[in-house]
Amino acid sequence: MERVACVILGGGRGQRLQPLTTERAKPAVPLAGKYRLIDIPVSNCLNSGLNRVHVLTQFNTASLHRHITHTYKFDDFCGGFVEVLAAEQTADNTGWYQGTADAVRQNLRHLHFESADLCLILSGDQLYRMDFRDMIRGHRERQAEVTIAAIPVRRDQASALGVLQVGANCAIQDFCEKPSDDEALNRFAAEPEALCSLGMEANGRTHLASMGIYLFNCDTLMQALSASEDDDFGKQIIPGAIAGAKGRVFAFPFDGYWEDIGTIPSFFEANLALTDPVPPFDMFDEDHPVWTHPRYLPPSKLNACDAESVIIGDGSVIDRSVLRRCVVGLRSVIREGCELHNVVMMGADFFEARAHRRRHQDEGLPPIGLGKDVIIRNAIIDKNARIGYGSVITNERGVQNHEGPDYWIRDGIVIVPRSGSIAPGTII
Repeated sequence: MERVACVILGGGRGQRLQPLTTERAKPAVPLAGKYRLIDIPVSNCLNSGLNRVHVLTQFNTASLHRHITHTYKFDDFCGGFVEVLAAEQTADNTGWYQGTADAVRQNLRHLHFESADLCLILSGDQLYRMDFRDMIRGHRERQAEVTIAAIPVRRDQASALGVLQVGANCAIQDFCEKPSDDEALNRFAAEPEALCSLGMEANGRTHLASMGIYLFNCDTLMQALSASEDDDFGKQIIPGAIAGAKGRVFAFPFDGYWEDIGTIPSFFEANLALTDPVPPFDMFDEDHPVWTHPRYLPPSKLNACDAESVIIGDGSVIDRSVLRRCVVGLRSVIREGCELHNVVMMGADFFEARAHRRRHQDEGLPPIGLGKDVIIRNAIIDKNARIGYGSVITNERGVQNHEGPDYWIRDGIVIVPRSGSIAPGTII
């Protein structure tokens, strides 16, 4: 494992996750009431015995850098690190990252390949649990040059992903990034028997898709990046590797839970799914914990509440309210008489002091959290938001998309942005 370097791609502008990414990078978006998205790939690395992790960042990086710096600290004896590599200008390059492959190319001099023979490349905005040791073991046994983690998906999902054509011994024969026409989808369809031979059950799934998890021999990666100016792994580097590696590109079959959190609906549903009695992603696995920033917060307090299928972060106070299928983040304050159904509330970065609360009230701002008698359904309330008493956020008119200074609507889901304020009595 000490011969494997890990690279986590911090993502682009995250426009499909706006307004959650207006002031933060995608991997810094809060998850499950207490984590950040970046904690998932980092935890998978650490739980797999991989402790040399580089995180490549570019947009809205401050909160992500702060979280990584405060969370992942190693002693001098283990030799591990989680290191941020931000986009930088150099004497021979003054541009931004142009794509996933270009981001790695611009950081080759920082990746310490002289002490590694494999490079594991991951995305910073996916929710899954994987032991990478199995993937690395299979890569070495097959003497592969590239291994791509692959998962079976339905036909309607395949057009948004890179799809694989896999032959005997998991060798990848062909690859197509986001096939858009029926001819391509038909050509890459996998028979149920073929999926079964890879240890997967079809269950209505018809295609084998790339998870965006790549394991390269370091020499192969450096040669691929230096021999071309291609900017993207999925569109350019991977097809080129399949064509040039003479059958040494393999799939690593994975049939567990995996969610690419790239849109508001996928983020919303992935969070709410965690409240199910048996969630698809188990946060309570002691053998594979999700690591995050340790906080010394008081326990949460519920006063005469009616709560069902709710996750509640530390330091929260909920008073005489009804909650159904909700994720309530750190330091959340929900005052008397509120009703929340299908709500992701991210909480706050701090406890609002009384003096600050009085000053903000003099300025006409409600206190942080939810005021009394607030009703919210199918909504995301970002950090430090202020919802005035008596407000109703239910989108009864069924508006699909709206962008405004006080709230957004994306695919019918209402979003109150970070530090946003909703005046008392507002109806959305």
